[in-house]
Amino acid sequence: MKKIPVSMTVNDDEVDIYVPAHWTLLDVLREELELTGAKEGCGEGVCGSCTVLMDGHPVRSCLTLAAEARGARVLTVEGLGGPGMELDPLQQAFIEKGAVQCGFCTPGMLMTAKALLDSKPEATEQEVREAISGNICRCTGYAKIVEAILDASHKSET
Repeated sequence: MKKIPVSMTVNDDEVDIYVPAHWTLLDVLREELELTGAKEGCGEGVCGSCTVLMDGHPVRSCLTLAAEARGARVLTVEGLGGPGMELDPLQQAFIEKGAVQCGFCTPGMLMTAKALLDSKPEATEQEVREAISGNICRCTGYAKIVEAILDASHKSET
């Protein structure tokens, strides 16, 4: 099986690997780099559980070929917090607001919310709901997730 070189930055670490040409970014993250936060829920880009940020934009890592990530900066949920294991304000808000149930969708929700708040820190409730509309949660009914994202946005304004 032909392998291709892939060089990228993942969570601020330079990565140079050879992977099968058909591998997705999700395969690389989970199988090569042992970053298991992003989940494969549907394998079709519908559920959002595999969402990571690539050059600051949310992407479905189950549909993104590893080759497409060459030279990119990839941020996963494992890289979301600060040094010393501090939680990102979004992670803290998800805990405080009870926005986590089974947790399967949480990494994708967090990364989608991170992209939104990075581009629009003062996002409205409607904008939050629109941003996460491609992330499926089967447990919470979304109210606490939206509340947590809005809470995190207010904390980052101060």
